[in-house]
Formats: sequence, C-alpha cells, structure tokens
Amino acid sequence: MSLVLDAAAQDLLFREARTANSFSDEPVTEEQVQAIYDLVKFGPTAFNQTPLRITLVRSPEARERLVKHMAEGNQAKTAAAPLVAILSADNEFHEELPQLLPHFPQAKDAFFSERPVREQSALVNASLQAAYFILGVRAAGLAAGPMTGLDFAGVQKEFLDADHTPLMVVNIGKPGENAWFPRSPRLDFDQVVTTV
Repeated sequence: MSLVLDAAAQDLLFREARTANSFSDEPVTEEQVQAIYDLVKFGPTAFNQTPLRITLVRSPEARERLVKHMAEGNQAKTAAAPLVAILSADNEFHEELPQLLPHFPQAKDAFFSERPVREQSALVNASLQAAYFILGVRAAGLAAGPMTGLDFAGVQKEFLDADHTPLMVVNIGKPGENAWFPRSPRLDFDQVVTTV
C-alpha cells in the first residue's frame, strides 16, 4: 500500500463511506459541527480564500421552509434528517483576504475587484470546501447526504441574499435503516489518468 493513512481511516472517509438516504434519530450536536469545521477549514483553496458559508437548519419552522424548495424525492429525507446544512458561496469573500492572506493583502483588489471574477472563484473554492466538509462529516463518524435536487433560486431567496450562491443541501446524521443505495460503479485509473 502506497498510502500513509491507515486502512480503517481510508474506509471511513472513502471506501466504506456512502451517501446516506435515511438517518437515525440521534441528534448532531453543535460540538460535532464545530469539530468538523475546525478540521476542514485547513483544506487548501486559492489565495487561502474561505468563500464557503454553512447555514444550519435546525428549527422545525426553518426545516419546513427548506423542504418546500427540495425536489420531491429529497423532501422526506430532508424533513427527517437530524441536521441539514445549506452550503453556499460568499461572493464577497475578498473582503476577508487581508486577514487570510496577510503577506499579500493587495490580492483583494489586484485579483478580485470585479464581481464576475469573484463569483467564479467563490464557486470553485467553495465547492472544494464543500467536499472537505463532506469528508469532515465522515471523519466525525456521521454520514452525509449531499443533494443538488432543489430550487436554488428559492433557497437563495428564503435563506440567503444576493451575495451568497447556494451550492447544495447536505443532510447529516448517523445512518438509519436502509440508508444506502447499492454502490454505483466508478471509473478505473486508466480511464481517468493521462500522463503527458
């Protein structure tokens, strides 16, 4: 084996990890979410930017507001999950760059003064951070159910503002009964990797 990470950790994060479609009633605590974020915040991004924003949907009223914007096949599991997170990209992330990139505070204006450039960068880097977040959920011994089957404009209007672009909704918790669909195939190494 060429990997340093032990086999149990590889299984937890990748090989045995699955997208959960049902969850137990066990709650997900604020401490667990804090620990997840405190781990995944170290994942690399361009210019050390941190455009990911996480909106935790905990109250029954907020959950009801969210469920109506989910695709029909995602409504019941979103209503029943112990915790739901809306992951979005902050298109004004550049305001934090002087703090996050103290050796090059000029990056804020030199590279990100135009909104379309910021939106593209926020989308790419918040998507990276969303993937780290899903791995962090798995590292906490929980399962994630990321979904993009939703009314993005409706979620933005209901929970965010014009400066935040929704990326996905993630159900989080301990897996419940029949949580997994059969694993779908993956492409092999030689179908994906090209050496030049």
